[in-house]
Amino acid sequence: MALSINKSGRHSRRQKSIIHKPMSEINVTPFVDVVLVLLIIFIVAAPLLTVGVQVQLPETAATPLSDSGEEPLTLSITAEGQVSINKTEYSNNELIPKLRSILAERTSDKIFLRGDKEARYEIIMQVMGALNNAGFRNISLVTDGGGPTFDQLN
Repeated sequence: MALSINKSGRHSRRQKSIIHKPMSEINVTPFVDVVLVLLIIFIVAAPLLTVGVQVQLPETAATPLSDSGEEPLTLSITAEGQVSINKTEYSNNELIPKLRSILAERTSDKIFLRGDKEARYEIIMQVMGALNNAGFRNISLVTDGGGPTFDQLN
């Protein structure tokens, strides 16, 4: 659209009397859109980032533990006796040196032990001994909630 100016320096009648000035405010709408999309992505992806080893946990009536603020360290034992730290599998020979190196980098000696309900008790106790040998003194056993209480077992 062209602007026509009369000899007097005024705009013509056909031209609107609105003069556009540069906007001096920041438009936050695109920023809010991006933040909301990222929030939705993190809400969907967060449950997938916890622990990737499939273990059928036993059910108990125990109450959940409080969160310490540091990323949880989880050791999982499958029904076949395979040991994994978070998502990475380790052999029995690699376990104690890896646990010692992890403990040296952490501020807390808390570790969550997830044992499959079909895993042999002997293997779970051997792993707990390895954890103790590596320096972990705060071992929390992970179970699924909603199981029977002790008085309901009879």
